[in-house]
Amino acid sequence: MGNTSLKLLLAVTALSVVGAGCATKKYVRTEVGDAETRSSDRITAVESMVEENQELLAAHGGEIDRLSEETAELSKTAQDALERAIAAGKLAEGKFLYETILSDDSVRFGFDKAELSGDAREALDAFGRELIDRNEGVYIEIQGHTDATGPDQYNISLGEQRAHNVLRYLNSQHGLPLHRMSAISYGESAPLVDNTTPEARAQNRRVALVVLK
Repeated sequence: MGNTSLKLLLAVTALSVVGAGCATKKYVRTEVGDAETRSSDRITAVESMVEENQELLAAHGGEIDRLSEETAELSKTAQDALERAIAAGKLAEGKFLYETILSDDSVRFGFDKAELSGDAREALDAFGRELIDRNEGVYIEIQGHTDATGPDQYNISLGEQRAHNVLRYLNSQHGLPLHRMSAISYGESAPLVDNTTPEARAQNRRVALVVLK
């Protein structure tokens, strides 16, 4: 083979190698670029998900904090009522609305008495009218309480009589449905004040109406 032919062959081979090398580099650059794009897209998607989760957590966290603050403000017996009603599936929203206590001097129950006085009936009439005016699907737990005089079991029974008398009055006089109410007795176990004086014992003889939704 002549020198001219040999030189021409070498030149063509070199160009082929260089061309192949350039093509390979271009392919690598393309693949790297695609990988970087895919990685960037995944990172963007993950960041978006993280932001959405943080927003959800913030929203629910605020709701949880609000409910915790509301529950902390309730009396222990009102908290008990809310928990019982939620556990029994009685509530649509699981919320405490308000609590009414028949505890004014003219409304309190007499010693060893469960009958409703005239003033107690008037207070219950006002309570019933308010519920009807609000026109909400509420649930009412009626809690009977006594002072510390007498045996525990007797006081449980007496508190139950007081609560049931209130329940029957609200049903018969104001048409509040029985399935939206319940009566429970705490007896002497949840006094408002120490039972050290006649005035304190009178204050502990009461009925509490816890309104839930």
